[in-house]
Amino acid sequence: MKKKNPIDEARRYLTNAEEVIQKANYDPELKIYMDGKYVKMAGNTLWNGCLIALDAVFGISKRKGRPDIGKYKESAGQRDRKLLAAIVTGYDIMHLSMGYDGIKDKRVCDAGFDNATTIINRCAKLLPDAARA
Repeated sequence: MKKKNPIDEARRYLTNAEEVIQKANYDPELKIYMDGKYVKMAGNTLWNGCLIALDAVFGISKRKGRPDIGKYKESAGQRDRKLLAAIVTGYDIMHLSMGYDGIKDKRVCDAGFDNATTIINRCAKLLPDAARA
């Protein structure tokens, strides 16, 4: 059985989140999504996709204990400061604002999608060639 490319898998999560957010019924006049349930689902899907990419680079989930954001920050801070900034912002937007709070503002959700793309793309650059196959 061939192992999946973690970056492709992370991008698949991004695509899934795009499909989920469409179900939230966007109101262009108010510039908000009407159903917070789907915003939460999309935010959690985005963050999980980012974690797949981050784990491929840093191997944090394979270590002892439950991974927390501090471990990701520490690992990224030692290797790529731009990725660290994206993780801090992404955690706040995707995991907390979207995933927990269900903030329905389209600008917040758009920022979450943009940030997820940034994290996954930075991880793709950092991932050793052998791990991409």
